[in-house]
Amino acid sequence: MTDAPGFHMTSEDFRRNGRAVVDWIADYMERVESFPVLSPVLPGEIRAKLPPDPPAHGESFDAMLADVDRLILPGITHWQSPNFFAYFPSNNSGPAILGELLSAGLGVQGMLWATSPACTELETHVLDWLVGMLGLPAKFRSDGTGGGVIQDTASSASLCALLAGRERATGFRANESGSGGKLTAYASTQAHSSIEKAVKVSGIGRENLRLVEVDETFAMRPDALARAISEDRRTGKVPCFVGATVGTTSSNAIDPVPAIGRICRDEGIWLHVDAAMSGTAALCPEFRWIQEGLDLADSYCFNPHKWMFTNFDCDAFWVADRNTLIRTLSVLPEYLRNKATESGAVFDYRDWHVPLGRRFRALKLWFVIRHYGIEGLRHHVRRHVELAQKFKAWVESSDRFELAAPVPLNLVCFRHVGGDALNEQLLEALNASGRLYLTHTTLAGRYTLRMSIGQSRTEERHVAAAWQAIQETAVEIEPTV
Repeated sequence: MTDAPGFHMTSEDFRRNGRAVVDWIADYMERVESFPVLSPVLPGEIRAKLPPDPPAHGESFDAMLADVDRLILPGITHWQSPNFFAYFPSNNSGPAILGELLSAGLGVQGMLWATSPACTELETHVLDWLVGMLGLPAKFRSDGTGGGVIQDTASSASLCALLAGRERATGFRANESGSGGKLTAYASTQAHSSIEKAVKVSGIGRENLRLVEVDETFAMRPDALARAISEDRRTGKVPCFVGATVGTTSSNAIDPVPAIGRICRDEGIWLHVDAAMSGTAALCPEFRWIQEGLDLADSYCFNPHKWMFTNFDCDAFWVADRNTLIRTLSVLPEYLRNKATESGAVFDYRDWHVPLGRRFRALKLWFVIRHYGIEGLRHHVRRHVELAQKFKAWVESSDRFELAAPVPLNLVCFRHVGGDALNEQLLEALNASGRLYLTHTTLAGRYTLRMSIGQSRTEERHVAAAWQAIQETAVEIEPTV
């Protein structure tokens, strides 16, 4: 019998092709500024250029890489462009990319400590590092009753926190017999949409989510929260979860966590604090005021993949009481039993989130921290905040534009004084130009532009050029009198 042909990539070909990919990425990082930030393609345009059927025989890697340039790049919105000011950033960096590559090469599935001890223990250690780096309460460290885990996104962290709050409120009966329709959850009207999705996924139900009023800074009102909880208790409901936000998506509003925390403590309600974007700012001691009240929180998360130069996906999630989280999420079939787990001496992170399988995400986070060091990370955070404050000052000095919300960190919400229709037209014209990319929100019922400054490679010249483009485009579209 003759040997079947070898279809795998040889080691030598892998080395050659790998170098080509690294060179391509390095070239891309150098030229990303030259591309239109928002992809200009029409719906279906990319797919129409792809062959209708897959190849029967393998193709060369050179052909694949060439098609990345020909077919894929035109359909990319360039999140890594220094002119990307939309949403919140989803940053990468050289060390993060290389850490991700190494993780892919190792191919670890780290569901159990036993399936790769280094995957688990590095993650535990790096999450403990971050507790100190950010000045978080010591109760979130793994050497006490708490601990941290890397989730994919803050949405998953919110879901896990809600599930833990649900189980604690029901004495762990909801996992067995359902929640019964009496549980209620609370978040502000400005909270992330993931809270709404979480109450649906958890079985609590959207009708049992209370969206709490906000104040003039778009932060949750503790008095309104207290009233909502009191009313629900009066009608026989069981409040189980409050989601507070440090840096809302729309306006970067910071909920008053100390007051919210005292209410949750007195009422016995799980308090989760989501600092997905803004949490990175706490690397700098002067910004740690955003974490006031975290000593009262049951769980906390932030996204290194937003502002800490660690490529997507990477959410750092901590709990003060890991046993409640583990009891909520643990299922142990026979095929996962092993001596290390039964010893109780290890963490099995499969019990800390919804998926069973998990990648070696800690590796890229470890690389980023070691490459930049705390001072290097602080430098970039401070610079981005400084640039945002400059942009704020430019808006304030303009007759055409006005601020729409406070600017505590690196998001500036602003609008043209000419009204909603003109602001919408302005946004569409700016994004169509390819020179920059902004997104919008609605604040106090008014169409508002968002200038999010936090992309890894953004410098003052990019922010200044964006402001120039905004002013010039406004002049072009303003109605003549």
